[in-house]
Amino acid sequence: MPSYEQLAEQLDPATTVLLTVECQRGVVGPDSALPELAEEARSSGALARIARLVAAAHETGVQVLHAVAERRPDGRGSSANARLFRAARRLPVQQLPGTAAVRVAEPIEVADEDLVVRRLHGLSPLSGTDVDALLRNLGCRSLLVTGVSANVAIPNAVFDAVNLGYTAVVPSDAVAGVPSEYTPAMIRNTLALVATITTTDEVLACWRHPRRAGGGDTVRPG
Repeated sequence: MPSYEQLAEQLDPATTVLLTVECQRGVVGPDSALPELAEEARSSGALARIARLVAAAHETGVQVLHAVAERRPDGRGSSANARLFRAARRLPVQQLPGTAAVRVAEPIEVADEDLVVRRLHGLSPLSGTDVDALLRNLGCRSLLVTGVSANVAIPNAVFDAVNLGYTAVVPSDAVAGVPSEYTPAMIRNTLALVATITTTDEVLACWRHPRRAGGGDTVRPG
């Protein structure tokens, strides 16, 4: 784990963007196409912690970006070059544009200033989308990655962020995958090699007690 000073520097509200990955009703909601994943996201507390992070970001001026996965009814623009994509076409709940399935799931609140980026293809919220350009225009240096799943989209997002030159920060208790024991193992053995691993409470402490202007002393959380 990084020191408080190191984490506070990385999570400067002026240069940090909070990314929620596939936190949509058709994935983590009560009518999910992936009920096992939805249950894990909720029972583990990950979804509730993401909601806390989003609320704190709104309060402190941290930009929030929601990455949503969609698929057109005719499948145009999507690919069938992976088993996951072929299986998704047969699921009872489809992530169709304009439907409830692609709305950000409760209890996460979407503010007017939030950005929502929707993708029709691929595994990553960054690759082949507008996310990288938006992050650069926002002056982002650190990307705080939350959401699902630890199996696919989260590692993709982290690797892409690092390859694009951002510092990736992952609150380990604000991501979820299946089975439940896979997530901590993947974080410990894979993401920890390329990203800063922290917790929701540590992120919130940094935002409650930001570093002083000019990079001087930091205020310790109480």
